[in-house]
Amino acid sequence: MAKQTKTNAMRMLDAQKIAYKEHYYTDSGAVAGVDVAKELGEDPAFVFKTLVTVGKSGQHYVFVVPVEKELDLKKAASAVGEKSIAMVKSKELLPLTGYIHGGCSPVGMKKLFRTTVDKSAEGLERMFCSGGKIGFQIELAPMDLRKAVPFEFADITAE
Repeated sequence: MAKQTKTNAMRMLDAQKIAYKEHYYTDSGAVAGVDVAKELGEDPAFVFKTLVTVGKSGQHYVFVVPVEKELDLKKAASAVGEKSIAMVKSKELLPLTGYIHGGCSPVGMKKLFRTTVDKSAEGLERMFCSGGKIGFQIELAPMDLRKAVPFEFADITAE
């Protein structure tokens, strides 16, 4: 495959000298997280999706959860001290974050939002998240991700 162009997320990691590995799967059309994990030949427990929400207060929050799990909105709201939160509508995602649905990375959003990563990532040596474009994934240690995007770990997935 020809050398891919760098995404905003990758440029940001490069600028901060944070180590990561690029993975591309552009030919398959995989967008759903579990399909992406399959395409990468990885256990879905290591592949994470980035979800953007809005709280009752109007504040926006980013949650990073394993692709085969669902965000528990009650647990997520509790983790950030909100009464309730809702998913941001797809059409609001690009103007808000600079990313489209299926290519949303926790790294390199237009603005730094409060970010929470599911506790299942704690202790992992490596994890995958979107590289900022459909077909682009970045692999890095959770603690390296934390250098680029400050976050806390919390139990935020549905059982």
